[in-house]
Amino acid sequence: MEKNICGIQQVGIGVRSAQEAWKWYRKVFGMDINVFEDTATAKLMLPYTNGQQCERYAALAMNMEGGGGFEIWQHTGMTPKPPVFDVQLGDTGIFVCKMKCRDVLKAYEKHEADGLEILGGLTRDPQNHWHYYLRDPYNNIFEVVAEDNHYRKQKSVTGGVAGVMIGVSNLDKSLQVYADILRYDEVVYDETGQFADLAALPGGEQKYRRVLLKHKPRTGPFSKLLGPTQIELVQSIDRQPKKIYQDRIWGELGYIHLCFDIVGMDLLKVECEQKGFPFTVNSANSFDMGTAAGHFSYISDPDGTPIEFVETHKLPIIEKLGWFMNLKGRDPKKSLPDWMVNTLAFNRVKD
Repeated sequence: MEKNICGIQQVGIGVRSAQEAWKWYRKVFGMDINVFEDTATAKLMLPYTNGQQCERYAALAMNMEGGGGFEIWQHTGMTPKPPVFDVQLGDTGIFVCKMKCRDVLKAYEKHEADGLEILGGLTRDPQNHWHYYLRDPYNNIFEVVAEDNHYRKQKSVTGGVAGVMIGVSNLDKSLQVYADILRYDEVVYDETGQFADLAALPGGEQKYRRVLLKHKPRTGPFSKLLGPTQIELVQSIDRQPKKIYQDRIWGELGYIHLCFDIVGMDLLKVECEQKGFPFTVNSANSFDMGTAAGHFSYISDPDGTPIEFVETHKLPIIEKLGWFMNLKGRDPKKSLPDWMVNTLAFNRVKD
């Protein structure tokens, strides 16, 4: 047996007001499925919070179009801070969240008509695919990328998370995590230079090495919903990068982690230890996020960026009726039946 990485479950986003941000994400990205929400103390994240336990609110929002979700995360015991410097492309950590889209031109027209802050307009990436960047009201940058694979067609012009762009200080070393452990082992492009499609990003006119990674088809309970994703690693050639979370703790403003839905946590633990990236956080047998339950852990990439793994045991379908989705004991490589995944739509939030 071996561990099975089923897809990107979510990208964590630290915000000042989770309810305000979530409403914006519903409107712009269709992230209107409430998988869970919970208020509690983050007791296990001490390696990323300077040893302090933090009061927090968290909600997992998804889009039935498919793709990963957002874990919208708010410190409730402190006022979260923005970065202590002007972050540029190549600074280490998650810099951009990629959103999947069936029709990039249509989405661009909608987002432009809605008056969103689009950075640099429509451009083509090194694959010659249309894409564009936009900034939310909370200073987070998103990239809308072409992806034909979708779970259920929705009214929103985008689906959920299609991947991330991550700044790294040593790209080849970072591949030990992203290509090896996480199995993003298909190189779409590996180029060094100045790139016209990055020019509108902060620091985007500088020289970079950028590598876009994809993966073979994923399997597992939610693999059809989560779908294919990509990770783009970016290394600055001209300057020494800074750490985006320098002088701050996990959960403060910005992209706080990248989370994978997995099966086989014990096997993954052994593999990560053998490859020099031991678990920094381990919830042991189970966690409880309100009405959701499972087992979670973290590793850090070579630059300290948190990577989360979640093995889900239970999810609510209709909480007030006591109807839950029990995932224990299932074939780790078999997708859940569509009817079961479709029950997540019962938890749609309407504005």
